[in-house]
Amino acid sequence: MEEKSEHTRNKSAELIKVVLYGPESTGKTTLAKQLAKHYKTHWVPEYMREYLQKKWDIEKKFVEKEDLIPIAKGQLELEKKALQKVENLLICDTNLLELKVYSEYYYDGFCPSEIKTEATKDNYSIYLLTYVDTPWEPDILRDRPNNREEMFRIFEAELKKQGFPYKILKGNEEERFKKATEIIDALLNG
Repeated sequence: MEEKSEHTRNKSAELIKVVLYGPESTGKTTLAKQLAKHYKTHWVPEYMREYLQKKWDIEKKFVEKEDLIPIAKGQLELEKKALQKVENLLICDTNLLELKVYSEYYYDGFCPSEIKTEATKDNYSIYLLTYVDTPWEPDILRDRPNNREEMFRIFEAELKKQGFPYKILKGNEEERFKKATEIIDALLNG
């Protein structure tokens, strides 16, 4: 994975990279699409969902340790492609820090070193940490409706541990969108 790390570096000093980050079913994808439309830019979808949905459809299996590296590579590739299409703003539905958190949570502290190395690079302008005050939307890939507050604390603790800049988004869809655009506008005008 090391050869792919360069693509996460800003291609210009003015490029703002925003990551939507947080527990499952907290509105990240919805907000990523809204922000990309609002700013007329591209957004990077969560590769893990696509990968795991295919795995479920074909094998009726959930994520396994051997899936982590292919998921990470897929996420990095999606971001690399999106970076080629943007001028000054990229919205990421997730990044490898989220994969690191989930890996360590589900596998008793285990996370492949390649993912840890890439996930802990300071390549993003801001993390928008989504709070768990949105309605839970069940699907076959989501499994922790009663652990959302615990997961939120774990996600926030990881940001603090890494020293990455972040803001918490709470409230309904409109409130989150408004707060996110205020944060992004400040970065763009900064």
